[in-house]
Amino acid sequence: MTADDRLIVALDVPNIVQALALTEKLGDRVSFYKIGLGMLTGGGLALANELKQEHGKRIFLDMKFFDIGATVEAAVRGIAQFDLDFLTVHGDPQVVRAAGEGKKGSNTKILAVTVLTSLDRADLDANMILPGTPSEIAVERAARALEAGADGVICSPQEAALVRALPQAAGRLIVTPGVRPAGSAAGDQKRIATPAEAIRAGANHIVVGRPIWAAEDPAAAARAVVAELPRR
Repeated sequence: MTADDRLIVALDVPNIVQALALTEKLGDRVSFYKIGLGMLTGGGLALANELKQEHGKRIFLDMKFFDIGATVEAAVRGIAQFDLDFLTVHGDPQVVRAAGEGKKGSNTKILAVTVLTSLDRADLDANMILPGTPSEIAVERAARALEAGADGVICSPQEAALVRALPQAAGRLIVTPGVRPAGSAAGDQKRIATPAEAIRAGANHIVVGRPIWAAEDPAAAARAVVAELPRR
């Protein structure tokens, strides 16, 4: 099986030892991995560099940076030296602009987070976010982040088509978490779709975690996800 880099597997496991064991099981079936905050204290940055430099994998570092501009710029500059593929920041325009300054001279793509796929309107109310559906807010945040210079956005599959239709989205990346293969449990995700639905809606990449790493046979689970994707 030739790896399809539209599939990004989330290494949401406790530590680098388990993550490396998983990547060994997946072998050449997967070429793109996401490493997030949960893995960071378990050796995540070292893992990212090992997978990138020694195994030729593409790496999505999901840090969701959010801070004052100078701090975001410095943090992104520090990450950009490792030549990883994707890095997330929150989609606030000032954060995106600072990240753009920090990544200068590197090939790292800055992806702006719109509205987390685990949130619904009740969560937004609790956070005192302006009225509107999660999708409406995600699309508006996407537009503003892209105008601020983001290379792409993170949004749920349910917003992918709306974001893809934005004039600002031409030539930009859309990466969708909250993807569940047909028949999978939603888990902690609230705005989900199948792999095929996400790609057809305009996503360039889908992120799949638990349905693969928690499967009895992760390699077979990855094959099944890729089999669901529309042909290029």
